[in-house]
Amino acid sequence: MGALMAGLSVALAAYAVHAGEPAAQQRLQSAAWFAFGHGIALTALAPRAVRAPGLAGLACLATGTLLFSGSLVGAHFFATPTTLAPFGGGFMMLGWLLWAAASLRR
Repeated sequence: MGALMAGLSVALAAYAVHAGEPAAQQRLQSAAWFAFGHGIALTALAPRAVRAPGLAGLACLATGTLLFSGSLVGAHFFATPTTLAPFGGGFMMLGWLLWAAASLRR
């Protein structure tokens, strides 16, 4: 999932360069950067996630990235509000905290 997320984010970043308005470009670039960074993180960390806290952390990272980036992309393509973006950010923060806790337990 992480590699797919990172790969799609490259396409999104390329599209964002030609998106038109600077505000739209900025939103799509933010969505792409978050999806790229977290996609790489998911790909790198997944093999090390063997227990509940680590797995929960990665699930939160994936969910948060989909909510955050998806909300920004949805706003551009479908004129939907970005109300899910803050929840996505919260899930990403929780995911990193859970991963940190899991790492300390090793």
